[in-house]
Amino acid sequence: MENFINLVNDVWNRGFLGIDLGSIITSLIVLLVAFLFRGFLISVILNALSKLANKTESEIDDEILNALKRPLGLIPITIALYICTLILPLSGLISDIADSVVKSFVVFTIFSALSNSVKPLFEALSTSSWLTLSMQMWLERAARFVVWVVGIAIILDIFGIQIGPLVAGLGLFSVAVALGAQDFFKNLISGILIIGEGKFQPGDRIEAGTIHGIVETIGFRSTVVRNFDSAPMLIPNKDLSDVKVTNHGEMEHRRINWKINLVYSTSVVQLESIRDQIKQFIIDDKDFLNDGNFDPVIRIVELGASSIDILIVAYAPKMGFASFNTLKEKLIFNIMNIVKENGSDFAYPSTSLYVESMPE
Repeated sequence: MENFINLVNDVWNRGFLGIDLGSIITSLIVLLVAFLFRGFLISVILNALSKLANKTESEIDDEILNALKRPLGLIPITIALYICTLILPLSGLISDIADSVVKSFVVFTIFSALSNSVKPLFEALSTSSWLTLSMQMWLERAARFVVWVVGIAIILDIFGIQIGPLVAGLGLFSVAVALGAQDFFKNLISGILIIGEGKFQPGDRIEAGTIHGIVETIGFRSTVVRNFDSAPMLIPNKDLSDVKVTNHGEMEHRRINWKINLVYSTSVVQLESIRDQIKQFIIDDKDFLNDGNFDPVIRIVELGASSIDILIVAYAPKMGFASFNTLKEKLIFNIMNIVKENGSDFAYPSTSLYVESMPE
């Protein structure tokens, strides 16, 4: 029995890699407690703070709490790792590596919190007139990139990796990459120009050649435009930078510019009546603009090859595509009724053939 107790003591003291089992078990208990406290911190404390934040009018505090949930959850783990380095009898190279790991966790926790705080910060600045939605998105991505570059550089320095030679090596590597990635940099520069010039923003309806849809995102390389059949289209930024783009989202009003063709049998009195009734209908309709530079223009403008042409120019406030087509439909129906009521009719392309003589 004494030999067995000695055996147990020997195994207990020898443990694993010279670390006694008591220290290992204690370290595992510390880590387990840290994970349990992490769950308690996120599910109880942070949720209670979230309820308090929901009672405020501002949404910034809600966004900050949501952004800090994961980084705050790393704090108990980092503290537990530090306690484990005190419990475990580490020495030499293993002790240095353990210290570096703990320091790296501290740096990762701090920079994770900074990275997640970037979005709420830019959302708080979104009320500024100079900060458009696409510019906010780009600055947010760039800020996160810078934060993580600095964080990774600090972690590498903790492990004794020299940053200078690494940066020099990346510089030579980047030259080779740049030669094979010219299209990427063209798209990147084009994206910067699109945002800087404010050609369009996410949510705008644009038209560029065969492209017609709603802008969803303006990325570093491409822009996502969702077609009206709900299919997304990824377009390289350089293609949008080199073509004419019509931004329907920036329109100030809608315009109708039509020519209607009436038969030549229409008299002057009938034409004047049709003209005046169409104009009066547009003026009386509250859906059209009728002041200043938006007065409707209805005039007989041309004696065509097979018709008398009436020009109709009218303006409507800025409205959606479906609403505008409903307005046009209403105007068409009223024009048809006015023409019929005045005893005229619409002309269609025709040709008259006169025969001077017939063979006997």
